This record gives sequence, structure tokens and C-alpha cells, in this order.
Amino acid sequence: MTKFAVRLRAGIEAKKFRYGYPWIYSNDIISDRRTKSLTPGSFATLVDYDKNPICLVTVNPNSKIFARIMDFNLGATIDRNWIKDRLIKALTVREEIFIDPFYRMINAEADGLPGLIVDRFDKVIVIQPNAFWADNMCKVIASSIKEVCKIDVVIKNSSGRSRKLEGLDDKNAVFFGDGPELPISVPMNGAIYKADVLGGQKTGLFYDQRQNQKFVASLASGKVVLDVFCHVGGFGLAAIAAGASKVSFVDSSANALELVKIGAAEMKKSSNVNTIQGDAFEVMKELAGSGHLYDIVICDPPAFVTSRNSLQSGLRAYEKMAKLGASVTRENGTLVLCSCSQLADLTKFRNACLRGIGREGRRGQLIHTGFAAADHPMHLQLLDNSYLKSLVFRL
Repeated sequence: MTKFAVRLRAGIEAKKFRYGYPWIYSNDIISDRRTKSLTPGSFATLVDYDKNPICLVTVNPNSKIFARIMDFNLGATIDRNWIKDRLIKALTVREEIFIDPFYRMINAEADGLPGLIVDRFDKVIVIQPNAFWADNMCKVIASSIKEVCKIDVVIKNSSGRSRKLEGLDDKNAVFFGDGPELPISVPMNGAIYKADVLGGQKTGLFYDQRQNQKFVASLASGKVVLDVFCHVGGFGLAAIAAGASKVSFVDSSANALELVKIGAAEMKKSSNVNTIQGDAFEVMKELAGSGHLYDIVICDPPAFVTSRNSLQSGLRAYEKMAKLGASVTRENGTLVLCSCSQLADLTKFRNACLRGIGREGRRGQLIHTGFAAADHPMHLQLLDNSYLKSLVFRL
């Protein structure tokens, strides 16, 4: 497909790339004028220092991740047929796992499509091309998805930090069909969620907590629940569907809380819902100060650690979250603490949570550790980069 070669520097072990490690960083390669002038999103052959070929890669000279592995078949052509083949494989796996067509269909490198995220909402699909090659081929990807999934609407969402790091723009688009004017109803764990695929966060709904929400819901019958950083109600609506008597939802976004209310109304559970708009930490302080206690408290915030420089401040934020969460959890109650910070690994996150719980003078047990759902498979060479952690404590 290409004759240009990207060459590893002397001393860089080629074995890990031959075994499948998918990212080649800018300081791994020999950089010269020709290499720096490569077009972002173009394709090249990765070779070791002795010029032995390894694999086919896509490049972005402007990114810290200089190259991403596309295929170990050096003769492969990255075209519509290549893309369709990987889409079909990914779709087959999801259809084996899920009855309803609501799931993450493509999870980037783990599904052999580096940097590409695809979420499915029945006949509507939202794609996030977070790598230059995928952005360049976005229309081909969209039409291939439409054909493979036999769906009506394909939307491009260009929000997110990953695109900025790649040097990509933030312009959204609708490739096929008409973007839905109203949020889409998504059935999951017995609840109904409302996904705003045009104006909501990321693709409109987070599927990754599905299994963790199911576990927490299994504890919720007859309980009073506090869902903090609730977004569109992931944990809380599942708890209501499982028989929770009352759930208070806390979020800074009025739009997200409105979607919680609409979802609860569609479930005919409006009387079980209380919404509180505000800063999550301040709300928990106020609730604790007024003596409010809950049987189950869930804290599922956005990432507090977004770079290596913010690791320590982010861990302090998780510690504070744990302390405040414990302050509103009744005796023999359940505290659920979550992190989607990739750079805060499980041990660091768990230790921060334990410090926060201890500072509140509470003791307890860790009864469940959860990760991302089955539609978010992990690349075998990126297991240490797992981002989602969910810890369930009995206090």
C-alpha cells in the first residue's frame, strides 16, 4: 500500500510491536525531514532499526503517538472492504452479547480500528474518529457502517480531548439521514435512558458502566439512593427499575437532569425522583450538614486526572469525593466510587478512596470491583491502560 518506511531508533525493542503493542511514540522512531513531512493520516511500513519490516501503520507527525498499527499484513489496503471486514467482526461479537441494538460497537484499537469509537442507538449510530486516518476516511467509514448495520442515521461527534491531542477539529456532522430532534430512548438494565446524540456529552450516553450499574441495582430494592455526578441517571435509574424507593440525582448540568426526569417519566417512576443541580462536592457538604443519609451513595465523576501533571491533584479530588460520599452514607450502607481516569490506575484510585473513607472515620468492606462492560473490550497489549474502575464498599 505504501513504500515509505518509518524506522525504529537504535535500542528500541521491536519485539513489543511484533507482539502487537499498537502505539509507536515520536521518540521511538528516527525522525528526519521526510518523516516529519508525512501527511497526517497517511500509511507507512514500520521497520526495525535493521530495516526489517514489522507492520503497516498510520502516522501523524504532529501527535505524541506518531504511528498506530493498522495491520500485520504488509500488503493490506486500508479501504472500504478492509473497514467493512472489521466492522462485521465487531458487530458479530456485540450481537452475541446483547439482545437489544444499544451498545458500543467499535472500541478503537481493541476492535482493530485505531482511534475510532462507534456507539449504536438502534437505527442511529454516532462515530468519534479520534485518529487522523479515521477522520480522513470518515465518509467511507460512515457509509460502511450504514451498509453493515442496515441503519438510517450516522452522526459524527467531534468533541473530546483525544481529537485535540491529534490536532483534529471539533466540527460535528450528520452523514446520513436526519439527526434526531429529540433524545433517543435507550433500554438498559430495566431502565429507560434518554440519549441526546446531537447535544449531549460524547456520543450521548455512557455504555461502559452497564455491568456495574446492574450490580448496584441488585442491592437497591426498597433503598434510598443518592446518585452524584449522575449525568443522565446511569446508576440511579437502574436502581429505580430494581425497586429503589427514592433516588436523588445530583449534577451540574440542567440539561442532564432534565433527561433524568424524562427517562423516569417514561418508566412511570417520576414520583421516585428528586433532582439537585449544583457542584457535587458542595451539594454533598450541604446534605451532610443537614443530616441527610442514604442507603446507597454513588459517585461517578468525569476524569479528575487528565494528564500526568494532574495525577496528584486528581487523586486528592478522589480522596475528597470518598470522604464526602462516606459522610452521607448511613451505617451498613453502600458507597460506590468510580473513576474514568486512565492515568490513575486501580491501586492509586483505591488507595485514594480508602484514605477518604478513613478520614471520615468510617470502616467497612470492599464487596465489588468493576470495570468497563463487555462492549468495551480491551486490547491485550493495553491492559494496563484500562480506564474505568468501580469500587463498591459496605460501610
